[in-house]
Amino acid sequence: MQCRGIRGAISVSANNKKHILAAAKELLTKMTKANKIEIKDIAAIFFTTTPDLNAEFPAAATRELGWPSSLALLCGHEMNVPDALPRCLRVLMLVNTENGPEEIMHVYLGEAKKLKDKPSPSIGGDA
Repeated sequence: MQCRGIRGAISVSANNKKHILAAAKELLTKMTKANKIEIKDIAAIFFTTTPDLNAEFPAAATRELGWPSSLALLCGHEMNVPDALPRCLRVLMLVNTENGPEEIMHVYLGEAKKLKDKPSPSIGGDA
């Protein structure tokens, strides 16, 4: 088994507790189903939100889903990049799995689907 990262993102309709938790639960549920993840195999989950989402910690959604309190969770804010997708919640789930990288299903929902097709930034740049 190896530890693999699974990415996910979802747009949140409003900056309030109800909408942030609902979006986080939807994203986590779809990520675990798409990748056939058992909760015991999750090593850690990192949650980030754009700076315009601050009404609730998205990690609190795991408690509402009944996931164990021993699960390692961390919340933070994304960089405030001009013209970035607003009200976006992102997840990086680290999972112990037999699946190879090509078998991992990353999940993008709502307006966050736009992020999936964005080209990756060039590392090192062109001289």
